[in-house]
Amino acid sequence: MRSGNGEPTRSGSLECAARVTTSKRNDEGAGSGLRKPRRKRFGLLADIVVLLVLFVAVRAYQTRDLLKTDGESAPELRLPTLTGDELDLAQMCGRPTLVYFFAPWCGVCSASADNVRRLRSMRDEKALSILLVALDWQSVEEVSAYAERHRLNVPVLLGDEKTQRDWKVTGFPTYYVVDAEGRIVRKDYGYSSQLGLWWRSWAHEIL
Repeated sequence: MRSGNGEPTRSGSLECAARVTTSKRNDEGAGSGLRKPRRKRFGLLADIVVLLVLFVAVRAYQTRDLLKTDGESAPELRLPTLTGDELDLAQMCGRPTLVYFFAPWCGVCSASADNVRRLRSMRDEKALSILLVALDWQSVEEVSAYAERHRLNVPVLLGDEKTQRDWKVTGFPTYYVVDAEGRIVRKDYGYSSQLGLWWRSWAHEIL
């Protein structure tokens, strides 16, 4: 509004200033709205990275006392099987082998057993051998019942305390991947999904 002499009145100035301020706030709000999704995406990515780092750190801590994977030859493994035969890891020379140590009383081993069985169905025996080695068992019947309960379709070996010491097994399940030359190339401890077992038993062939 203007006064009689053409000068803008004070109320008119305030009215104009209010409109400018409101417009500025609207612009800032729109810009802030665009930034929020980006911040959320960045925050989610940061959380994923932190979880991955923690996962790797925990795995490294859990496997710190296992055999090295720097080209070290695997220890001897010649044991009786549930069927009464004797099986020697050296006989597997020429193809990779997953050596999987379990205890028949171990709940995590039971939860993983189906993944091991399905891995056998996924990969041909000529491409990958799979050996399950029972440790800390009380009787052959106990191990046999475990194998039947989980419908295991791979050889089950009866390990002993020397086997456990040689392979540095301190918890269950523990497993190693031995390459075609008899060298340990992968190791892990604890539960592993079917995909995880497949990746660990195959990745060394392409890396």
